[in-house]
Amino acid sequence: MLNSQEEAIKLLGKNGEIRKRLQAEVPVRIVDRGAKVVLIGDDADTSVVQSLLDEMLTAVRNGHTPSLADWTYALGQARSRRVEDLGRILADVPQALRRDIQIKPRTRGQKEYLDTIRAFDVTLVIGPAGTGKTYLAMAAAVSALLNKEVNRIVLTRPAVEAGENLGFLPGDLQQKVNPYLRPLYDALNSMVDVDRVRRFMDRETIEVAPLAFMRGRTLDHAFVILDEAQNTTMEQMKMFLTRLGEGSRAVVTGDITQIDLPRGTRSGLVEAKRILGTTSGVAIVELTKSDVVRHPLVQAIVEAYEADSARDGGVGAQGQPA
Repeated sequence: MLNSQEEAIKLLGKNGEIRKRLQAEVPVRIVDRGAKVVLIGDDADTSVVQSLLDEMLTAVRNGHTPSLADWTYALGQARSRRVEDLGRILADVPQALRRDIQIKPRTRGQKEYLDTIRAFDVTLVIGPAGTGKTYLAMAAAVSALLNKEVNRIVLTRPAVEAGENLGFLPGDLQQKVNPYLRPLYDALNSMVDVDRVRRFMDRETIEVAPLAFMRGRTLDHAFVILDEAQNTTMEQMKMFLTRLGEGSRAVVTGDITQIDLPRGTRSGLVEAKRILGTTSGVAIVELTKSDVVRHPLVQAIVEAYEADSARDGGVGAQGQPA
C-alpha cells in the first residue's frame, strides 16, 4: 500500500512508463489504482515483482527516485534473488562521498567499491566499461579534497598510444597529453564547476599528468588515481604504487579485457592483482557486467564480448589472457 499518489508517481513513473517496462519484462499485469498496486500473474512471477516493488518503495521513502536504469538493474537482482537491501543501497550516500556532489552508487558492486575506497589506503578495481570505475574514484577524490582529508588530487593514466614518449608530438606539454587525459578532465568537470577546477589546477591542488611524470616523486597527503591501469607494465605499476607518501590514498582502475600493450608484455594491473592479493592495506574490487550503468546496450555488448572470449579460450585483447 502506498502512502500517496506522489509515491506512486515516483515508484512507477509519471505516465506509468516503469509499469509498462516491468510488464514487458515479466509476465505480470500491474494494475495501478492510485495509492494501491495490484499484481496479477502466477505466484513465481508476482513474487519477483513484489520483492522488487518493496525494495524500490524503500528507496523512494528514503529520498531516492528510481531511474529506468535503476529498475533495469533491480530487475536483474530480483531474478537472481539478490534484491534484499537494494532499496537502502540505492538511497544511501556512502561515507566516501559528499552529499552536495549528488553522486550515489547505482549497484551493489558500486556500493562495495566506495566502501572499500573509504576503508583501505590502496584499492585496485577491475571491471568492464560502464561500471563507474573512474567516475566513482573521482567522486571519492573530490569529496576527500573538499572535506580537507587530503591536500591535493593527482590523476594519471599511461599514454600507451604514444608509448609514454611524448616528445615527438606537436605542441607544448599540455597539448601533448590532453588527448590521453581528456576522460579524467570530463569526469572532474561534471562534479566541480569549471572556474573552481581551473583555480584548483592553477594552484596545483588538482594535477592531471601522464604516468611517466610520476617517476621520482613522493606524493604526501594526496588522493591519487591511476586510470586505465591495464595498460601499465609491471615496472610502471610498481613505480606508481611506491610514490605514495604520508596520508595518501590510491585508487587503481582498469579493465583487463582491454589491454593495449605490445604482445608479450605483462599487464601491471594483472600482476598487481596476483602479487598484492593478500597484502595488508590493499583491497581488490571486481565489478561485473551487472554493474554497468551506461546505456542498457553497453551491458549487452559486454556480454557478447565475454561470450566470444569464452569461445576463444579466454584470450583478451592483443592476445593477453583475459
